[in-house]
Amino acid sequence: MKAKKYKAIVGASPFPQVKEQVLATYGPEMAKRGFVFLGFDYLGMGDSPSLPGEFKQSRYMFRLLENTWDAVSYLGTLPYVEEILGLGICQGGSIISSAAVTDHRIKKIATVSGMMAADAFQWTDKNIVNQMIATANASTQKIYETGEPDFTAPFGLNDEQSKEEYTALSPFPEAGDSYDYYGRDGVKGPKAVANFTNLHIGDQAMQSLFSLCEHYADKIVQPTLVIYGTNASTAICSTAFIDKLTNDPTVSGLPEFGHVDFYYKPEAVKVSADAVAEFFNQ
Repeated sequence: MKAKKYKAIVGASPFPQVKEQVLATYGPEMAKRGFVFLGFDYLGMGDSPSLPGEFKQSRYMFRLLENTWDAVSYLGTLPYVEEILGLGICQGGSIISSAAVTDHRIKKIATVSGMMAADAFQWTDKNIVNQMIATANASTQKIYETGEPDFTAPFGLNDEQSKEEYTALSPFPEAGDSYDYYGRDGVKGPKAVANFTNLHIGDQAMQSLFSLCEHYADKIVQPTLVIYGTNASTAICSTAFIDKLTNDPTVSGLPEFGHVDFYYKPEAVKVSADAVAEFFNQ
């Protein structure tokens, strides 16, 4: 009897998540639809250790790509895997798209609420970006000189704030939605997910502002699906990417869902998981 073969999905998670968050939502959903799904913590995140001389809570962009390539290599060793596919949510969209530019072992890619235009110079105030860089530069120097981690809350959200405290201070239009997911009392916040924190290494912006995918979008040869909320404040991070693709992408813009809705709200997850499964099975 011939052993059954499966299509396998490597999952790429949002910043600043660990595998018990969005990947733990989409993994079972895609498994129910007949796929093998690999969710993992990047080095320095969640259950994965930091490297010698480094610190936990560091999502360095180039390492995210290396870790993704390693995950693809691992899936390639499994005798029951016949094809490898990539699914990225939020920052994971940037990761999986960037990784796929030169990793054609990934046969198709799909992004959901993707932050593919992660190069914030393209879509936000350059003065704000340069302030982020200045802060990250100072943190980098401090870490080097002290040998100690310098943690910060990248979006102003720490692990102790109430929703009222955070939304009163946050300039982000979807701050309330973000809190409902990431906040102290959120469905996947630090109280609900033991190895998650909203605090991250302060040099993060020096790395996360680098993104290959929107600059190399025209080099992506794999069939591509892009799902996003057309009314979400992050929609431009998908549309700017779509505009540069040359591989005739499949696009699903949904006005009824916001950015964070696709993380966990059942109706949004079902729509996106169904669309991803249909696309990957074509």
